[in-house]
This record gives sequence, C-alpha cells and structure tokens, in this order.
Amino acid sequence: MKRFLILATVIIFLVCLASSGVFCQSGEVTTLTFWTFQESHKRFLEDAVETWNKDNPDRQLKLEGTVYPYEDMHNNLLIALQSGIGAPDLADIEISMYANYLKGTKPALVSLNDIIEPLEDKLIMGRFESYAKDGIYYGIDYHVGATVMYYNTEILDKAGVNVEDIKTIADYEEAGKKVVEETGIPFTVVEVTEHWTLYQEIIKAGSDIFGSDGEVILDSKTNIDILQTLSDWVNVDKIAVSCPGGYTHSEEFWAFMNNGGAASVQMPFWYLNRFTDYMPDLKGKILVAPAPAWTEGGTRSAGMGGTGTSITNQCKHQELAKEFLAAAKLSEEGTIKTYTVLGFDPLRWDVWDAPEMSEPNVFTDYFVNGIDLFDVLLEVKDEINPTVITDIYPAAINLLKSEASYRTIAQQTATPEEVLKQIADELRAMQ
Repeated sequence: MKRFLILATVIIFLVCLASSGVFCQSGEVTTLTFWTFQESHKRFLEDAVETWNKDNPDRQLKLEGTVYPYEDMHNNLLIALQSGIGAPDLADIEISMYANYLKGTKPALVSLNDIIEPLEDKLIMGRFESYAKDGIYYGIDYHVGATVMYYNTEILDKAGVNVEDIKTIADYEEAGKKVVEETGIPFTVVEVTEHWTLYQEIIKAGSDIFGSDGEVILDSKTNIDILQTLSDWVNVDKIAVSCPGGYTHSEEFWAFMNNGGAASVQMPFWYLNRFTDYMPDLKGKILVAPAPAWTEGGTRSAGMGGTGTSITNQCKHQELAKEFLAAAKLSEEGTIKTYTVLGFDPLRWDVWDAPEMSEPNVFTDYFVNGIDLFDVLLEVKDEINPTVITDIYPAAINLLKSEASYRTIAQQTATPEEVLKQIADELRAMQ
C-alpha cells in the first residue's frame, strides 16, 4: 500500500510539471502564441526561440507570432483578457497603453518578480516600474530608452560648433544661434503632434506629468517654463522649426532630416535604427552624445517609450513561458541581442561594455562614434530619470499629443500655462 501511494504521488507530481510546462518529454514541442504590433519584435523572439531550442533540446519551443495593427492588437488583447478567452500566451503592450491592463485588484497578467528580482543589481530597474503595480512586475521591456542627442557633424563643422562645449540647455541655445547664423539651417526640431520633445525635456528636468503619489503636476512652473522655452525656440529665437509632418516618425521628417534639414534632434537611444533605416544619406555624419541638462550638473537623460512583453493568465505553460522570457530578454546573451538585432539599449547595464557592443555592425558603420555608442550610455547611466505611470497615463499622453505643443507652438492659440492647466484639470477630473 505504501509503495502504491509513493508511486501515485510521483505520477501526480510529473503530471503537474508537464501541465505547467516545466517538463516536457524528449521530442515534445510546446507552442507559445505571441501577439505584437512590431514585426521587428516578432523577429527578435523568433531568434530567441532558435537559441532556446539549441540550449534546451528536451524542451523545444515553437513560437506562433502574429503582428497586428497597433490599435487592433491592444483592443483585441484587452477584450480577450476581460472575457477570459482568446488571449495569447505572450503579448507586447506599448507603455502608454499598459495602465489599461493593470486596472482592478488582480490584473490578468502573470507576475514576473521571480525572474526579475534576482537580477536587480544588473538591471536599470526604473524601466520595470513602468510595468508594475503594488510591487508586482508584469512586463519586461526591450530597452532602457535613454534620451540622447543626435548631432549632424557636417552642419556643426560648417558653423564651428564643438559638441563637447554643449553641456546645458543654455549652451545648446547658444550653439543653435551660431548654427543658424553661420549656415541658415535650423539647429533642431520640435514635435507638435507627438509628445516626445516636450515629454523628454520634462522628465530630464526631474519633473513629470504625475507626482510620486499619483497627483497631477503637469501644470507645474517647471513644466510651463519648459514648454515656453520650446515655443520660444520656434517662434522667437528661430533656432528650431516645427517638425515636418508633425513628429519624428513621419516620412516628411525623415526626408527633411536626411537632406540635412536640421543640425540636431533629441530622441531615445532606440531611435538609432530610424537613422539607419530611413536616413541613409546621413551615414558617417551623425554623432550620438549626452543631451544637455537644464541646469549645471543636472540630469541629462530620461527613460522614454517602451513595450512590455507580458505573459497572460490564460497561458497554459506559464513557468516555461517565464523561463523563455528570462532567457530572451534578461540573460546576458538575450540583452546583448536587443542591441545587435534591434539596435536598442539593453536593460542590463553590465553588458554595455561587453565586446559585442563595439563589434562592427550596421550601427558602428553608420554613426560617427559607432564603436563608442555605449560609452555615451555609461556616462549617463545614473542620470536616466524614470517616469511615473498611473491609471490615467494613456489619457495624459493622448492629451499631450493632441493639445500641448500643437496649440502653443504650431497654432499659437494658447499660452503654455493656459494649455497645461487645462490638460491638468481634465486629468484631475478623471481621478
């Protein structure tokens, strides 16, 4: 009887392991479904599956990835999670939409703390807070998204401007005036239908849309002054122009910049591949450098944008999916590939000086300081300010896109104070 009970216990244990995905019989292939809105993210995880299958011959994986249009994917995923049926095993959720999936007391996503917390001392943890609630991490990004400045050295050389002399916003403005005076070319661009230009400056200055306790602080004096400065660059000082097409991901902007339309643009590190993909004529001309601080000795970067990969609670192989996600996006090899495959700044800072980061590739070939790109990140590693995400963060970003810079800079129908107070009041009414 005793032997029978022991045998039954062992059988039950093995069945439980198999059902959780921890154990697969040799030759068995487990399929994981994955939804995303980025083809490059699908290719990245397909590459990660190939690596996984080489390293785990007894636990083979197959990834069924589907790329949907941005709005369709997020809407369908939300419906599937709320209804309890039809969700994939893994899904990409863009950062400005993520708060929609954390509402309620029990999000329909799987906790990832046990694969993140053991690596805390090697990770830029501020990037994980954007996908967390009540101390539980639900998503893993592809990058840090550190803000940097991209300078066109051909234009700066004509104007006699040295990038190393630009430390603060005041220095940046002086350099801008010199470039415009010597070349007649705008020094920079300001987005008017997207939020990147304004939002980066707000975070870089140590401010935010929300305070640490969730209160709306968008209409703070710091933020009003920043929006006024951007407006002055375009409408008073004439060192900047409104971004052609309205934003830095428009075809109009890429053509403008590719033709030497402006001497600099501030965007996150992940914007590297926009240059290589869409601005080929600037190869050998663009220098990546720390962005200027608002004050002497102030912070020079912000963690911007992002997409968290999450495991849904409908996944039947949650433990296996977590192991795979950790290998794909948190291991040394996986995080290095976020740069070598995607051109992103890895979440693990301890790989930023790895030999692979300076080996020849499309990015080292394209940028003036291509082999030293990660020296720029190491210089600002402790100056990458995080963002505060709340339940109404998606609404806040939408209002910034549609109202803030457009009304104050493009239309000039409202002052920075008027428009930021109006948006802030709308957000407070939602709380």
